[in-house]
Amino acid sequence: MESQDNSNLSRRGLLGAFAGIAMVSAAPVYSKTFGYVKGAGNIRRVRLRSSRTGESVDTIYWIDGQYIKPAMKEINYFMRDWRENSVAKMDPNLIDVIAATHFRLDTDEPFTLLSGYRTSRTNNMLRSRGSGVAKKSYHLKAQASDVRLKSRSVSSIARAAVAGRGGGVGKYHRSGFVHVDCGPIRTWG
Repeated sequence: MESQDNSNLSRRGLLGAFAGIAMVSAAPVYSKTFGYVKGAGNIRRVRLRSSRTGESVDTIYWIDGQYIKPAMKEINYFMRDWRENSVAKMDPNLIDVIAATHFRLDTDEPFTLLSGYRTSRTNNMLRSRGSGVAKKSYHLKAQASDVRLKSRSVSSIARAAVAGRGGGVGKYHRSGFVHVDCGPIRTWG
């Protein structure tokens, strides 16, 4: 019975998603002034690509107050520790922060994901190579990501992330990326 309810939600939700995308596309610019962390409206979408694996994900993952399980599973796999091919359940709040940040930047270019979930072995290896990798990183908890956009500066991405007040935001100008997480609100860099 539960799977039938989920499939009905998915079918109904996907039809609504297509209608919602058209409405969001036609919405005036001032619609982006909503005070939200979660994303815009009744539909949430995430667009990411990985230059390391060549993979990408462009999916609607939330409709009318519900996370879509197959979409979240796809996101979890995409954001895996690719060095060890280890998948973790990403915190949905992180995906919301990423989607809301992207929405504020008003671009169709997907975020390039540099790092999502990390195993402790990967995190330790990265720590041994240089500074800037926290021993108790939110990446270990599947609550952080490092992203960039070719079309936007580190500062503009960070401003968009900070505006959502969804967690930590770190600027890494030299490496050209922004760290976003769903931990306590704080900034650095």
